Amino acid sequence: MVGRIRTGIGGWTFEPWDESFYPASLPKKRQLEHASRQLTAIEVNGTYYSSQKPATFAKWASEVPEDFIFSLKASRYCTNRKVLAEAGPSIEKFLNQGIAELGGHLGPILWQFMPTKKFEPEDFEAFLQLLPKTLEGLPLRHVVEPRHESFLSPDFISLLRRHNVAAVCADHHDYPMFPDVTADFVYARLQKGEDEIKTCYPEAEVDLWAKRLKSYAEGQAADDLPLIARDAPAAPGPRDVFAFFITGGKVNAPHGARLLQERVN
Repeated sequence: MVGRIRTGIGGWTFEPWDESFYPASLPKKRQLEHASRQLTAIEVNGTYYSSQKPATFAKWASEVPEDFIFSLKASRYCTNRKVLAEAGPSIEKFLNQGIAELGGHLGPILWQFMPTKKFEPEDFEAFLQLLPKTLEGLPLRHVVEPRHESFLSPDFISLLRRHNVAAVCADHHDYPMFPDVTADFVYARLQKGEDEIKTCYPEAEVDLWAKRLKSYAEGQAADDLPLIARDAPAAPGPRDVFAFFITGGKVNAPHGARLLQERVN
C-alpha cells in the first residue's frame, strides 16, 4: 500500500498569477474552480489573519472536485502567545467558525509559531492536548511549524508521536527542517523557489523532492535528510503526503506544484 501524495500552493488569488497561471479570459470568481482542477491541494493562509463565515467555507467546497483538499493555517491568536496552554478559547473559536462546512475537503490544520518561540516541553504538550481529534464527526489532522532551533530535539519528535501530530518538513533558508515522521501523514512546505525559475524550483530539485515524497508515501523516510531522532526512526507504513510551494518563487509556484505532481504520479 502507498499513501496519496498531493501537491499545491498557498491560496489562489495572487495578481501575477492572472498572467502566469490563469487563462486571460477567466473571471476572477472562477479562479478557485480553475486552480483546483490544475492542482490537488491548496493551503489557505487567510485563515491565519481573520475568521471566515460558514457560508464561505461551504462555497469553497462547492467549487472544487470531489477529492480536492484544503489545508487551513490556524489563527495567529492560537499560537502567537507566551503560554500555549492558555490557547484553548482561541483554538475553539478557530475550529468552530465553520470549517466543518468543508466536509471531506478539509485537510491538515497548520499551527505556525513565531520564530522567537522556544521549545518548552510541558507547555507545548499542554497545547497539543488542546487539539481535538474530530470536529462535528470529521477527523482532524494537525501539523505544527515551529521555527526556532530549540525544537531540533528528539524529545520534541517523541512528543509529537505521542499525539500523532506532524511537524512541517520546511525547506527554508533560515528555519529548521523536521524530516522525521511523527504522524500518519507528512507535510512539506517548499519555500526556496525563485520567480526567475519557470517551475519555481529547478527541475532537478523537483525530481529530488518527488523521490523524497514517494519514500514518505511508501512508508519510509527520505534517506538523504538527516533525522533529528536518529536512534528512534518511525515505524514503516504508508502515509498520505502534502507538499506546498510557498513564499519563494510564488509567481511560478503553480507550475512547480503541477510538475511535482506529475513526477510523483
